[in-house]
Amino acid sequence: MPLLMRLQDLLDSTRKLDFLGPLLLRLFLAPIFIFAGLNKLGNVEAVAWWFDSIGMPAPTLMVYLAGLTELVGGIGLLLGLGVRWFSVPLMVTMIVAATTVHWDNGWHVLPETELTVPWEWRQDLIEGAVERRDAARSLLQEHGNYDWLTQAGPITVLKNGIEFAATYFIMLLTLFFIGAGRYLSLDYWIRKRLEA
Repeated sequence: MPLLMRLQDLLDSTRKLDFLGPLLLRLFLAPIFIFAGLNKLGNVEAVAWWFDSIGMPAPTLMVYLAGLTELVGGIGLLLGLGVRWFSVPLMVTMIVAATTVHWDNGWHVLPETELTVPWEWRQDLIEGAVERRDAARSLLQEHGNYDWLTQAGPITVLKNGIEFAATYFIMLLTLFFIGAGRYLSLDYWIRKRLEA
């Protein structure tokens, strides 16, 4: 028992570094949202056309709402400013993306030959994507410079399921509850200043 208590104390001593978790979540998510927002705002007409094609109401307005939410929210995450506040509209954006764009494609973003999660509901798309990938590989091996084409990675067919949107939502939910973290966030220093 004393050994277990010492090990627990050692584990608890790592809490001095607990600011690293939220910092790394923020630094991981910030560029994803910033670049997604910039892409939407830089291509409003094309994105609005696509939003309209998938039946989204008020597509131009939705482009601006999603783009500004991602851009401003991503900057907030990067700076650690208003992280709990920005997490909410970013989570809503992920819910909208998952339900309007990705839901019909199931869970996986990339087709897997073996299921990696038991909740995949579009196994038919996995089989179809694998069949199309194999056909593309065969064509490229026969008629293209396959070695050059695959130097940066193998050829695949995007299944485009909700996996990334769901993962980002969970990461944002974590930031919503724990905040931006200590030391390396503006939220921390503003709060410290207000409490002084």
